[in-house]
Amino acid sequence: MNEPLVLSSITGIPLIKPGIDLSKVIFGALNQNGIRLTNRDVIVVTQKIVSKAENRYVNLIDIDPSKRAMEISETIQKDPRLIELILSESQQVLRMKEGTIIVEHRLGFICANAGIDHSNVKGLYGDPEDWYLLLPKNPDKSAQGIRDDIYGFCGTYVGILIIDSQGRAWRNGTIGTTIGLAGLPGLVDLRGYEDLFGYKLKVTQVAVADELAAAASLIMGQTKEKIPVVHVRGFPYSLRDADLQELLRKKDLDLFR
Repeated sequence: MNEPLVLSSITGIPLIKPGIDLSKVIFGALNQNGIRLTNRDVIVVTQKIVSKAENRYVNLIDIDPSKRAMEISETIQKDPRLIELILSESQQVLRMKEGTIIVEHRLGFICANAGIDHSNVKGLYGDPEDWYLLLPKNPDKSAQGIRDDIYGFCGTYVGILIIDSQGRAWRNGTIGTTIGLAGLPGLVDLRGYEDLFGYKLKVTQVAVADELAAAASLIMGQTKEKIPVVHVRGFPYSLRDADLQELLRKKDLDLFR
């Protein structure tokens, strides 16, 4: 495919409140930015506005920490209420150090502090420091819902990517990473394809959704840019149904556990 890959920031999206019709907001913003969707376009959405629309807010004053949370708190010097929240969103605690817990999230991926967010989170009442935002309950379902709504609005099939900033086991810093998707591949298997010299690839599988997530994250930024949605045209692979599971390495093949 020779079509250039073009990523465009979508501006003008208001602060998202619980219960808002996020699909309608995104589609309206696309129109306001002069974007007319075509089949094979991809819309990348930051996790934060999905969580806000789905009212994934939690106030620490409502959390009663368990004995285990209290014990961990003494080790890593974090609020035991926040630790309890992290434990409730996790399948397993893998590593701990002061200020950080590495867990297997209930959605299946490895991340710090169960992906619970505090930046750019403003609660509805009380002390702003007490408010946190959880990841969506089912990001794949959230992505599929947006995709279905977009098709209903304009009759166009697009891919939807929901992303979050996460660290990696062997690198410093965070990177935009897929946590939910619909209508585009997470993984593209190139095994059997020939390289420039006729050698057939034997192990190459490309996490194309994560590659796109990282590119979109560059445009979105991490602080006060207010660009929670990116439009993508020219994605160099065919769209298809997929979900997060194809990106997650099986435990028996995960050498970092």
